[in-house]
Amino acid sequence: MNDRRAALEFKANQIESVLAEHQVAGHVRGGIVTPRLIRFHLQVAPGVKVKKVSSLSEEIALTLGVAHVRIYRQRETIHIEIARQRPEPVRLLPLLARLAEVPPFTALLGVDEAGAPLLLRLPASDVVHVLIAGTTGSGKTALARTLLASLALFNPPEDLRMLLIDPKRRGFAGLDRLPHALGGIVDDPADAARKLQEVVTLMEQRDRAGVSRPLLVIAVDELADLLQSGGKPAETALTRLAQRGREAGIHLVSCTQKPTAGLIGSAMKANYPVRLVGAVAGRDEARYATGLSDSGAEKLAGAGDFLLVIKGEAIRFQAAWLSAADLQASVERLELGQPVPALAPPPSAIAASDDVLLSAL
Repeated sequence: MNDRRAALEFKANQIESVLAEHQVAGHVRGGIVTPRLIRFHLQVAPGVKVKKVSSLSEEIALTLGVAHVRIYRQRETIHIEIARQRPEPVRLLPLLARLAEVPPFTALLGVDEAGAPLLLRLPASDVVHVLIAGTTGSGKTALARTLLASLALFNPPEDLRMLLIDPKRRGFAGLDRLPHALGGIVDDPADAARKLQEVVTLMEQRDRAGVSRPLLVIAVDELADLLQSGGKPAETALTRLAQRGREAGIHLVSCTQKPTAGLIGSAMKANYPVRLVGAVAGRDEARYATGLSDSGAEKLAGAGDFLLVIKGEAIRFQAAWLSAADLQASVERLELGQPVPALAPPPSAIAASDDVLLSAL
């Protein structure tokens, strides 16, 4: 631990040295180490512009010997983030074991910037539908699997159902064995369009009856591909569900590489209040994926490094990972009516040093 602290203090001194060389008055006043990244908290003197600090990102990266740094402001503090040389995965089951209780219909996404479990409650008025975006290798499909599996592990099938649409049958493989899954994985575009139209009919019936349970989650891998191959019927059904599904207890969780209005439609894009954005190709892609002008999504490290974007705010987090073996074991325990978190190692299996708050660098 002393060696780690000394290394972090050295990096903090390097950052302050770069600032001093460019006449920027500021000092590092602490930071956080998570399984994926190191975040330094920078305090600057009154009058120092954030853009001045951001413009030094390349110089800071060069001095620290890293590929790049992410610099952004959060309230009165400027954060400087770098990736750890040896990032550690966040396994879903051990993370679940840390939680004494999870509210109904709440997904566990991973760990937030402070290393705490990050939860997302689907029926909340500011959540409803979730769009997961990122380029190949960002981990978007793995995050969707984590989100869906965590919902299933804490909600019985009589309260929660899932419709899995996966044209390639790879992203959601194994999830169809969950007792919550309806009819396995739908991979044919025409069949998917018919299923979605059936859900629209269900939504209308529920609206008339004032019913919203069991909760129905429609998960779509490669949304843009489905809209193109499924044609107008799929687009019309998904748009109606996105606009009116919440009152009927119907929620969309969709994955796409590029959530542009040209690819998924402006009406569809507008009805996803929550975005989970992984690594993207550049600033333009980051802007239309997050809806923010300077999110830094283009500097995310990939492999589960994500931003949760909600109500104009972005929270960086490391997505939890569910291996095929853990999923299979979870399904087997669910079939036996046994609690799944018991599968996980005790909380001590997650290294406490990964969540260290450095209060005085």
